Amino acid sequence: QVQLVESGGGLVQAGGSLRLSCAASDSTFSSTDMGWVRRAPGMEREFVTAISWTGTSTYYADTVKGRFTISRNNAKNTVSLQMDSLKPEDTAVYYCATALPGRWPARSRLNYRYWGPGTQVTVSS
Repeated sequence: QVQLVESGGGLVQAGGSLRLSCAASDSTFSSTDMGWVRRAPGMEREFVTAISWTGTSTYYADTVKGRFTISRNNAKNTVSLQMDSLKPEDTAVYYCATALPGRWPARSRLNYRYWGPGTQVTVSS
């Protein structure tokens, strides 16, 4: 079972930036599509973005397109999420997760198998 740990969350003002990172414990990470999913208070988990195992394909939810950028480093077993122009509505717990095989672009939270514990992102207005 792959262990995932997110880092980089925090408190930022609207318009600011944060960079989240996710470290995987298993080398199988390099052959697995990955995604970021978030959960705002009182809401269901919401798909944010995904990246293919090669890193050559990415997919974004409309709500973050043009503001967020996903990337990965398979040599280091890490996936990152650069978040710019943050808005108060981006406030949520952010989770990285491994996609189930064959589910690309894995736009639903139901397409993910292993999850990290999450990192809190709070954007103040």
